[in-house]
Amino acid sequence: LSFPLLVNRLPRFIDSAPNVDIIGAMANKLGIAAIISALVFMISNFTGCARNLSERVQRNIRLRIEVAQGPPQIKIGDELIYSSEVLPRFYEQREYMPAWSTDSGLSPQIPGLVAKITGAEGQCFMPDDYHLKKIASHMSEIKDRFETRKTVSAKKLAELDLLLTDAFLIYSAHLLEGRTNPTTRCAEWNAVCEEADLAVALQEALSSESLEATITDLLPKEPAYFSLCQKRSQYTDIMNQGGWPVVPDGPSLANGDRGERVPLIRKHLLITGDLPEDVAVDTLLFDESLEDAVKRFQKRHGMTADGKIGTQTLAAMNVPVDERIRQIEVNMERWRWCQRDFGERHILINIANFELDVYERDTRLITMRAIVGKPFRMTPVFSGKMTYLVINPSWNVPKTIAVEDILPEVIKDIGYLAQNNYRVLRGWSNSETEINPTTVDWTALNEDYFPYRFRQDPGPTNALGRIKFMFPNEYDVYIHDTPARHLFSNDSRDFSSGCIRIQKPIVLCEYVLDDSAKWSKKEILKAIDEEEERTVGLPRSIPVHLLYWTAWVTDDGLLHFRNDIYERDNDIYLALIQPPCAPPQ
Repeated sequence: LSFPLLVNRLPRFIDSAPNVDIIGAMANKLGIAAIISALVFMISNFTGCARNLSERVQRNIRLRIEVAQGPPQIKIGDELIYSSEVLPRFYEQREYMPAWSTDSGLSPQIPGLVAKITGAEGQCFMPDDYHLKKIASHMSEIKDRFETRKTVSAKKLAELDLLLTDAFLIYSAHLLEGRTNPTTRCAEWNAVCEEADLAVALQEALSSESLEATITDLLPKEPAYFSLCQKRSQYTDIMNQGGWPVVPDGPSLANGDRGERVPLIRKHLLITGDLPEDVAVDTLLFDESLEDAVKRFQKRHGMTADGKIGTQTLAAMNVPVDERIRQIEVNMERWRWCQRDFGERHILINIANFELDVYERDTRLITMRAIVGKPFRMTPVFSGKMTYLVINPSWNVPKTIAVEDILPEVIKDIGYLAQNNYRVLRGWSNSETEINPTTVDWTALNEDYFPYRFRQDPGPTNALGRIKFMFPNEYDVYIHDTPARHLFSNDSRDFSSGCIRIQKPIVLCEYVLDDSAKWSKKEILKAIDEEEERTVGLPRSIPVHLLYWTAWVTDDGLLHFRNDIYERDNDIYLALIQPPCAPPQ
């Protein structure tokens, strides 16, 4: 083309395809000399090849993506297209043809997508994060032009196509694997997220006209997730109606007591459903029905259900409803981080609840108390497969525990090692040598220089107890018995160095060995009494899931809350209310 002809065609080119922003972006990326050549190429393509509306939209889409280069930085007005990898691949696979329009009108599947985005708030998401307002604006203008048979802008159609595709991809990704990245929010969270090729999923949904069903199928399958959604809705209603009253501090209250605070407690428990109905004649009296309601409240909050209003119970009651809603939303996000299939039979440990449960076909068969890691030695979140157990295990003490916990005791009293059945070894192979502890200058050792290791031999005082259950993992975390049985009576049980201590090791042993003839309870106890270390393979491996939930709904419909012992909830909530992650500017 001659330069005069180029100038003559520029207005038509700009109106039918890219806008000034795109040309400016090209100039910044390619330079002035290259921009003229690029314009010549594009004008010839747009004016010579695009015979119909869809082809003009196709060229607009391709231009927007290619000009952005990588990672794409496409903006529709002030809206940023977030999907920097999957969106370009989706359009490349369909040769940049529009996904949401034809020559004659808009796709009938758009209302379904818009309906899903509009309902995103039910999943704790903000609909406007998925371009809802911009989509509605473009749709209104384009639909009006189609209906009045006016010229429809290919540029507008291309923008709407990009907005809708980005909305599907981002919303679907958030449903499938969470709105936030668990590895950046919780370094100790390594549960397996669900994965899917969303570019393929979108193409298949469009081809089969199953868009809404495809989006629904991305949600967690566990009924517990949907129960949390319902409880969030109930608690939102409570918040909109003013929440529950604050109960002032005061002396402990129990059955038979009277006081001005009792009506406030009644009102709180009525609102939360712990008190089914208030039929008391004397509202100032703490009666038996109120005691039962307090026990129910305490059970839901992981406390000893004594029916008394003490400091701990009062503190839990005075947590505002909006904070409870946040807690629910954070745990809905944690569900989205989880794999969708835990296994037909599996072991689930809720770290925040200090409990181990065994499930088979969605039925809880066994439950027991557990002890988890201290806040400075957190139990990580991950999944593994239990494959064997060890009866009468010895304990090779990890270096961190050896240096931080045992070394100070040895420095104070060298007899500590013999009293607790520890041996001092050098080396980890078959050529390891045993060291006389009296020949070591223990005061000269520290974290940087500790050439020894401690091994505790099997026995009743062994820190691992009589049985340890192994599901090999990178954290060297396992489930085991403990001689410190008294710790299970505590409501809060974060006492370990990361491993899981359990209340009923014999019961779990019977279940996982699954052989009543060879490994009955009697035979297990007999093997323990022999005090010989013995490794026993499981006839069937069993998945083990270590998770961290501070809010969940049980099968009986009760909403439970637990203290955030590792202080993880707030960071996740703050991430949830931020805009979706955008590509670098």
